[in-house]
Amino acid sequence: MTNLIFDYDGTIHNSMKTYAPAFRNTCKWLSDNGYISPVEYSDIQISYWLGFNSTDMWLQFQPDLDSKVREKARIMLGEDMAERVENGEGALFEHAEEMLETLRNQGYNLIFLSNCRIHYMERHKRIFGLDRFFSYFYCCEEFGFIPKYEIFRKIKNFHDGDFIVIGDRFHDIETAVRNNLLSIGCGYGYGTPEELSKADVIADDIRQIPDFVKYLTK
Repeated sequence: MTNLIFDYDGTIHNSMKTYAPAFRNTCKWLSDNGYISPVEYSDIQISYWLGFNSTDMWLQFQPDLDSKVREKARIMLGEDMAERVENGEGALFEHAEEMLETLRNQGYNLIFLSNCRIHYMERHKRIFGLDRFFSYFYCCEEFGFIPKYEIFRKIKNFHDGDFIVIGDRFHDIETAVRNNLLSIGCGYGYGTPEELSKADVIADDIRQIPDFVKYLTK
């Protein structure tokens, strides 16, 4: 059996619909309270942080903030996103569901692996019915926020067969490279061409993924 390890945000989930407004609201709160200078962030600047776990994101984004303020901002952004997705503002990428259904029907084992927290993963499972497609779910909080390539080493023996990693950021391609796995870079997501340069193939359209999986497994 071939196991397909999918990233979530930027690969399946169109995260910017909820992340961008929540990010801007949180930064406004920080600037209104004098913690940071007011800055207008572009969508490209904001999308860079998608794919990082939230603790690492805030530590790198605002390293000079007091740790308690930084943690409060992390929680605030997460709660804002949660409220938005509960209110129906979130969305999977167009054609994501049909792509996942196609792969599931073709007999592949779909595995969810995200740098998110447990409550985020469980909320999205419920709202988008992700267990229709994925047989296994893993997130970095369950493993103490270690890198994805290390999480793979802890889960690989639970699954028979080969693996293909599918994702849009360097965390995903790094997982493949460090573990000698095949990979599909998702060029339609939030990563740069440089981040995806070591992927075996690049999908510029989510609908290409089933054909690329077939190509890599023949």
